[in-house]
Amino acid sequence: MSLSRRDLLAVTGAVGAVAATAAPAAGAEAAGGRSGRHGGPRVRTGFDRLAAAGYAPLEGRKAGVVTNPTGVTAEVRHLVDVMHADERVNLTAVFGPEHGFRGTAQAGGSEGRYEDPATGLPVYDTYLKSGQELADIFTASGVDTVVFDIQDAGSRFYTYIWTMYDCMVAAVLAGKRFMVLDRPNPVTGRGAYGPVLEKEFATFVGREPIAQAHGMTVGELALLFNAEFVPEAAGRAVELDVVRMSGWRRGDFFDETGLPWVPPSPNMPTPETALVYSGTCLFEGTNLSEGRGTTRPFELLGAEGIDRRWAEAANGLELPGVRFREAYFQPVFSKFQGRTVGGVQLHVHDREAFDPVRTGIGLLVTAKRVWDGFTWRSDHWIDKLTGSAWVRTAIDRGADTDEVVAGWRADLAAFRRVRAEHLLYRR
Repeated sequence: MSLSRRDLLAVTGAVGAVAATAAPAAGAEAAGGRSGRHGGPRVRTGFDRLAAAGYAPLEGRKAGVVTNPTGVTAEVRHLVDVMHADERVNLTAVFGPEHGFRGTAQAGGSEGRYEDPATGLPVYDTYLKSGQELADIFTASGVDTVVFDIQDAGSRFYTYIWTMYDCMVAAVLAGKRFMVLDRPNPVTGRGAYGPVLEKEFATFVGREPIAQAHGMTVGELALLFNAEFVPEAAGRAVELDVVRMSGWRRGDFFDETGLPWVPPSPNMPTPETALVYSGTCLFEGTNLSEGRGTTRPFELLGAEGIDRRWAEAANGLELPGVRFREAYFQPVFSKFQGRTVGGVQLHVHDREAFDPVRTGIGLLVTAKRVWDGFTWRSDHWIDKLTGSAWVRTAIDRGADTDEVVAGWRADLAAFRRVRAEHLLYRR
């Protein structure tokens, strides 16, 4: 992996200005500081702080928002509804990603171009659009500032971070300012794990070389993208503001933030789904069900012909923080729709010790060993998810979990060094 070390190109000053204007008054954290379930701080999102600052960074601007149903306040009001009703903001457009602005579309779908019935605002479809095509949409909308506010799931192949990246590149091409309203990484920001994408495997589930579990907030990712990747794609960095959160600590899981969880997509129903997703989503690259069409997507895995031996083999790995239960289920859509399959359910009993990527690899290794029906998807989608051919080819030749994981250590160490340069929250 090769990563440049470009300067932030004046972004730091912009971030500092926004952080200063959005900072709460002394004592405000304590006054509004209801604790999360485990005594963590009450987190204020980037939007909450922007609103508390009277939207000063948007004064005199025509703003358009890239968002989905997760763009809510602590009182679960959508930011588009809040901003549209506030005369201090000139909100003129909304940009909908995969699943749509209001969230009516399933995986691989969007809502198209329409007028939002609640606000009358024009909604533009950004899904699978990038480069000049997306820049032309920004130009046609008439906005001068593109605002991004979407809850991430913490994984490289969760596509909303690449929606943000594509929008940043398009903002440069269209001459627009870009603002990110930060939200927590729901599975903590303690560290980065897993393989790092190789550029020849770039797709919408991974545009640039970051780790499979990146351990960053969307605001931090925006800074990294703007320093390392956007100039290569667009010729220069975007004019970027990041409105930071307050009260968030790097070790916080989502239930410790005090914030409401809104599913960022139909198959990400809970923070527990996000916890396992960066490992078990790898089963999308196989002929096994990844649990879509059940009430526990990515926690239930299986296929016809699998029995108790898989759970026994997986438990035999003694992976930290997780146990596996023999499970049988019948998906109502997606793979094996309406058919009973056997497999495993993940039960994370120590989330501090749990490594989702190592767990995903261990499950792939054991599934291939105990079930002779195991195959990779014919399009080698697993290579797009993991970012290289290493995982597939290593498992095919009989590598164990430790050997597969060892294959990405050098690239991961290099990414971690770059990542450290762009972290906004140090505790």
